[in-house]
Amino acid sequence: MKNILVALMFLLSINMVAQTNNMIIRISEIEIDSSYLQEYKNILQIEAKASVQKESGVVAIFPMYQKENPAQIRILEIYSNKSAYENHIKSPHFLKYKASTLKMVKSLRLIDMNGIDTETMKDIFCKLNRSYKK
Repeated sequence: MKNILVALMFLLSINMVAQTNNMIIRISEIEIDSSYLQEYKNILQIEAKASVQKESGVVAIFPMYQKENPAQIRILEIYSNKSAYENHIKSPHFLKYKASTLKMVKSLRLIDMNGIDTETMKDIFCKLNRSYKK
């Protein structure tokens, strides 16, 4: 029985690594016209929350801004795979976000990333999950 459990754990860990390797990880660098900043942040917050809650393939949409320059927005985006990303950009809440913020965006740069330590990434999300349950 113990050998079967060890074999199952090994197969599960291989599967988790494979899933992590298929992830799309991106940083969006966005500069917002400062006259629209609060409106943009409100719309982005709604879109990010909807993406995480409604789309199983969206692992994270984490928007933030630079302390010294709040018009410089950064979004950490993590999708479980390419299909999840493609579904995300077709979702009604994302399309609404894009249409309603188009005039507010001065520049947009999408930077695709690769994780260095994908094993720890799983631990980070598990740790966050545990801390929210307390």
